[in-house]
Amino acid sequence: MNRKVTVVGGAGNVGATVARAIADKELADVVIIDIAEQKAKGIALDMYEACPIEGSDARIIGAGADEAGWKETADSDVVVVTSGVPRKPGMSRDDLLNVNYKIMQSVTEQIVKYSPKTIIVPVANPLDAMCQAVYRLSRFPRERVIGMAGILDSSRMRTFIAMEAGVSVENVHAFVLGGHGDTMVPLARYSTVAGIPVTELIAKDRLDAIIQRTRDGGAEIVKYLKTGSAYYAPAASAVEMAESILRDRKKVLPCAAYLEGEYGVNGLYVGVPVKLGQKGIEQVIEINLTLEERAALQKSAASVKELVDVIGV
Repeated sequence: MNRKVTVVGGAGNVGATVARAIADKELADVVIIDIAEQKAKGIALDMYEACPIEGSDARIIGAGADEAGWKETADSDVVVVTSGVPRKPGMSRDDLLNVNYKIMQSVTEQIVKYSPKTIIVPVANPLDAMCQAVYRLSRFPRERVIGMAGILDSSRMRTFIAMEAGVSVENVHAFVLGGHGDTMVPLARYSTVAGIPVTELIAKDRLDAIIQRTRDGGAEIVKYLKTGSAYYAPAASAVEMAESILRDRKKVLPCAAYLEGEYGVNGLYVGVPVKLGQKGIEQVIEINLTLEERAALQKSAASVKELVDVIGV
């Protein structure tokens, strides 16, 4: 295979799950890079040894976050950045701001040095602010820095709708816009079951509860795990993005994108539907919003701006 995906922070739960899925799907060769070099090498070898069973010819290597390790990442097609401090009980995504910003500074410098034509998919929280940081630090065009958030939030909403309606998750489509946090904007009006609006199938009070549970989706898992945060669904979300890019599938997916006037937002990363292909974002898709929905999106964008102002990006 000649395509390459680097997973930064690949020895962690999210990163390792991303790496394994990309290899299993045979999307690309994988480089797992992590400050825990020995762990990265061990995880990579373990995954590689599973490839014959999975029928995948993807090659996987692990490396440390030193010059020799970063050289292994050279000319990556996609770099998924999962490195960062995970949330702990009682900690908000915003609490992670300064420490993860410093990590983004270090990581982005190396990505640009070794893979100047790559597409970067940040996953670290607070997501929208970290995307903005990577975008400013890399000086890449906005099409090549795309945050993973909306797919995860929408998947959580889809799960809860399927549970409530007692239907297959394959029948459910949901859209969540805005920042990846408490001010996200789940759009019940654009959410459907086999094309039927969920507003016609689920009572308003139950739908309101689903929307709130979606907003609290990450915190709910943190509460159960106590010493970590979600990783299966976040990883699956990042892999869906990578697959759409690597296979030029042009899927329309909710992602964190840098807006330049779309939805009345300028100069900020906010979750919106985009078309993802081999060049990254090929189109930011604007959908009609009610005044209430637009106000909620503006409120969410304002919350993102507060964070980016703190770190000066």
